[in-house]
Amino acid sequence: MRMKYVSSNSKEKTQNSFNFFQRSRNVILGAADAVRRAAVKGAFGDDSRRVEALVATSDGMIWIGCSNGSLLQWDGNGTRLQDIQHHSFAVHSLCTVGARIWVGYTSGTVQVLDLNGDLLGQWVAHNSPVIDLAVGAGYVFTLANHGGIRGWSITSPGPLDNMFRAELAGKEFLYTRLENLKILAGTWNVGQERAAPDSFISWLGSAAADVDIIVVGLQEVEMGAGFLAMSAAKETMGLEGSSAGQWWLDMIGKTLDEGSTFSSVGSRQLAGLLISVWVRNNIRAHVGDVDVAAVPCGLGRTIGNKGAVGLRMRVYGRVMCFVNCHFAAHLGAVNRRNADFDYVYRTMIFSRPSNNLNVVAAGVSSAVQMLRTNTMGINNVEGTPEISEADMVVFLGDFNYRLDGISYDEARDFVSQRCFDWLRERDQLRAEMEAGHVFQGMREAVIKFPPTYKFERNQPGLAGYDSGEKKRVPAWCDRILYRDSRSTSASTCSLDFPVVASILQYEACMDVTDSDHKPVRCILSVEVARVDETVRRQEFGEIIKSNDKIKRLLKELTKVPEAFVSTNNIILQNQDTSILRISNKSKKDRALYEIVCEGLSTIEDGQASEHRPRGSFGFPMWLEVSPAAGIIEADQIAEISIRADEYQTLEEFVDGVPQNFWCEDSRDKEVVLLVKVQGRCTVDPKCHRIRVRYSITGKLTPMIRKDDNTPAPVQSNMLHRSDFHQLSGSCDFVDHLINLDSP
Repeated sequence: MRMKYVSSNSKEKTQNSFNFFQRSRNVILGAADAVRRAAVKGAFGDDSRRVEALVATSDGMIWIGCSNGSLLQWDGNGTRLQDIQHHSFAVHSLCTVGARIWVGYTSGTVQVLDLNGDLLGQWVAHNSPVIDLAVGAGYVFTLANHGGIRGWSITSPGPLDNMFRAELAGKEFLYTRLENLKILAGTWNVGQERAAPDSFISWLGSAAADVDIIVVGLQEVEMGAGFLAMSAAKETMGLEGSSAGQWWLDMIGKTLDEGSTFSSVGSRQLAGLLISVWVRNNIRAHVGDVDVAAVPCGLGRTIGNKGAVGLRMRVYGRVMCFVNCHFAAHLGAVNRRNADFDYVYRTMIFSRPSNNLNVVAAGVSSAVQMLRTNTMGINNVEGTPEISEADMVVFLGDFNYRLDGISYDEARDFVSQRCFDWLRERDQLRAEMEAGHVFQGMREAVIKFPPTYKFERNQPGLAGYDSGEKKRVPAWCDRILYRDSRSTSASTCSLDFPVVASILQYEACMDVTDSDHKPVRCILSVEVARVDETVRRQEFGEIIKSNDKIKRLLKELTKVPEAFVSTNNIILQNQDTSILRISNKSKKDRALYEIVCEGLSTIEDGQASEHRPRGSFGFPMWLEVSPAAGIIEADQIAEISIRADEYQTLEEFVDGVPQNFWCEDSRDKEVVLLVKVQGRCTVDPKCHRIRVRYSITGKLTPMIRKDDNTPAPVQSNMLHRSDFHQLSGSCDFVDHLINLDSP
């Protein structure tokens, strides 16, 4: 005989369980937070403005990017001039081109500033941190954490962007390709149980034969006060997962014939919530940029018994986002469920990389990238939910919305008669969506299956609905909703609306009895518009070749202003100071100049020996050039002081380290200064070389080299005018763009 004992003090037992859970959570979270603080302090100190990147600009300033997103400007004397912030994510990379500063962030955003720090434009370059920036052949190349590279014109943002965009828009039909996909999305609250192999086949295996992408969302994989507290503590230290979660992943992989047919692209677990995505091997190369995220909603937004886990990825260059949710329970908690959704939607941030970072970066290439219309100009991306930026979003999970105004017996009667239309009128989720309170802008197929909650385990058929003491009213707790990129239901797939989806199948697997919920699945037919980059690059090159207005504007933007220097040779003696003048002959454009030391030599028998390259060591100790970089306004002259200091030591190097105290040097010296002048959007400067001789002996010998055939005497500090000439071997940016007609 079996006997069932029921506690008479269930309320006290529940309260004790809650107190244990709260105490466990507080203790473990406190310990985890202490460990995290100690680790952070030991590795990085307490400074949230840790230096992440540094660059010297053409006006002689130094810009520093920090881990809190701020940018600091310093002058050459070490004085901080300003502190600005245009983005909340950490700065990861900096570079300068002409009169512009490019900034790469961990969010994947790229910003372009002027030399005053004002924001000229910004856009999302990658779905991964921009770890480096490089300039070459008229482009700024961005390198993402996942290995993807993209090239951006150094003139962006600017007037050329709109012109290129308008021209390319008229040729969209030439480089637009449409791809058709089928996505299977499945959700199941497993109630801490482990399913039988037949249940996996019924839910996923039977529908997987004709789909390309499979998204699986599970709830209550594992629960219990101790587990939830431990999971919360692990999250604070960047850890996740459990043995139960891994069991489910292994069983799903076995059901989908992982390796031979499907491959896992990523997963994320938060306490009892688990999401995983699998793609068919034949489209694997077109899927990448995989990121995951988690948002806890339980117990003060800290515990994962309720909340969401998400996975975002790029498919044929389009961003798709899948979010698995478990919202607040009980019939009267409608407002809490709405608040849970709102919190998840607003705060989910895909900044943590997945476990599968070796995926192909789909849609990433080194081709010329055109900025989208909605990313040009100075648009504030702060506060914009990341989920809203996806081309397609699928929400699935146990949303816990119930049926209002109906009894248990009434609901059972309508279910047995399959009168689902009347039941849908009582559905809380439908009412809240129609009122605009939740899942705004999302769609759901018409429900034609029985309510999926609550069932007795291992009881087949509709007779398995809860018949216990509580007799919970059957409800459609388990749902799948989606949004594509259409503005209206009549919009067709194009580059303006790149993802268009429709539902082929929406059903519950009523034969599965492992849990008190039934698994639900939805098959979507998805059309994706992508860009054939090879064809678009060819069309881009043709536009530059054939459009005279664009060619003229390109030459104007990349032109180096005409400039002259006042002398070829300078002789310094007894701490002399000579003035070098650089004249900007342009009537409207500013010129940017920089002076570097190209080589150093000593004078022997009146002749300069071979000049030794200085590399990164800069000017010799005895020479002061001020200012060594700056901006010359249109039709103005810059005066640069060239001064000899009384520092008569022989500069030696030991293991690459300069040693200036070894011995005195009384020989005359000579350096070659390289004056570089460029425009606001030019990569290759025009250059001029100036020979500066420092006479310690007082013998003013002619400034000739050993290979000179016709020495010409010069007097001390004589200023000889010379025409400006371009450095040999430089690349013509405009010619390069005009010839850009092949991949």
